[in-house]
Amino acid sequence: MIGRMRRITALVSLLALVILFPARLVSDTVYAQDPPPPCHPNPRAAQDRFTVRNRADVVHLPQPLKDRLQELAGRPHSYLPLTVFAEADDPSQLFQYYLLDTHGFEPNVFTARIPGINDTAILTATGGNCGLPTIGSVRLVLEPKPGLPTDPDDPGAFIDIFTDISGLFVINNESGWYEGWMLYDIEVPTVAPPRPGGRARFDHITAADAAKLQAMGTHNNVPGNTFTKDGNAPRFPSEMDHFPDVQNNNTATLHLSMGAYNAMQQTDVHAYWEFNYTTNWVHPLYELPFTGGIPGSFEAGRIGRTRSFIPGSGPSGVQNDPRTYGDNPNDPRDPDRMEAEDEDQTEFRMRFIPSALAEEIFFDVYERLASFEPSVTNFGQRLFDAYAYEVSLVDENNDGVISAEEADIEGMSDGMSNERLFIPAPEWQRFAVTREINDGILAPRFAPSQRAWVLKGFQVVVDPSVDASVPRDGDDR
Repeated sequence: MIGRMRRITALVSLLALVILFPARLVSDTVYAQDPPPPCHPNPRAAQDRFTVRNRADVVHLPQPLKDRLQELAGRPHSYLPLTVFAEADDPSQLFQYYLLDTHGFEPNVFTARIPGINDTAILTATGGNCGLPTIGSVRLVLEPKPGLPTDPDDPGAFIDIFTDISGLFVINNESGWYEGWMLYDIEVPTVAPPRPGGRARFDHITAADAAKLQAMGTHNNVPGNTFTKDGNAPRFPSEMDHFPDVQNNNTATLHLSMGAYNAMQQTDVHAYWEFNYTTNWVHPLYELPFTGGIPGSFEAGRIGRTRSFIPGSGPSGVQNDPRTYGDNPNDPRDPDRMEAEDEDQTEFRMRFIPSALAEEIFFDVYERLASFEPSVTNFGQRLFDAYAYEVSLVDENNDGVISAEEADIEGMSDGMSNERLFIPAPEWQRFAVTREINDGILAPRFAPSQRAWVLKGFQVVVDPSVDASVPRDGDDR
């Protein structure tokens, strides 16, 4: 009887394997993406996919994200997709992600062969592993540390960002790097009475501004909508774009750096970034007319004409002495020196500005057509004037620089809490990766165009959030 039961149990187990094996094989095959000959596949592909999909930081993720991570694991790589370590007793919470690819923007020399330009050169993207498409993922997880906000919409929340990419060649020359950017398309704010003197209040427009905006195009520009430069429905970059004459994107976009990175030997990329009020800062916007991404600026010889080596409030603002505000070899600039027990040791030579202050500058330039310098129509001049004005409202010592102390999230400026100065992570709707070169400018290369993009993706919200970490790391900072 016992032997018979053992045989029945064995038979049931065998049948279960027969039934389940094809499903597991099909499931695993979905994520298999071996490079074609003569390139070499990952000999551990099946094991690597199994390892990643069963990791505690992956097992609860939404299926499209889990699929992408398995696909990355199965490809040739130097390292598996990054492991998310909890930084609190409770698991980190995934609340949004981006899936990246090389589509949805105009092909360029980094992503495609352009006859007569690079058709005999190796491509930066889509050139590795015998032409496997370049893909990636970005995971945003909140750290539920005691005493910190657990709502990612709170500007005081601490958030970890993990980027994994397959198919970008390592950069060797001229200190080149890739850089990730979260993108925010500004909206049309609500209407409120102006300040004394007639200018709009923070995060508002005047009734006169609103009337001018609503009259544009097909009347898209009403409070709450994404702002568009032509007043029509929002359009984003397209593969049919042709710089400089055909540019589909009609939004006004801020770029928030996710840090610089290079690639591994196997063309995979892995990067970690901490998003909080100390990193939620935007490059000096007055660099934009000099990146080459505005049609006509390259032809006019304006590339690199104005830079931000010495912190200040730009061409219309304060110009500082390099001996005080430059990179002192005995006290080098350290933008990470945001907090110290002695406030005199916090960094005061900041070149970036808080993200929502940058949005205010764009409001002045694009949307406050009646309340901010209505007689000035030149884009560059409006940008320079708006930059100097908005910085002055937070700049307590009138040096044209927003120091770490002046933008302390627990502090006050212009009669309001400094929490207003930061755009929360869930509001950054898009993501891009650019191919950078050491040009001395902090703005994205060729911004605001997409001529240096190698990858892009749209935000995917995860609500409710899901557990997305393995047990704690060893750093309790």
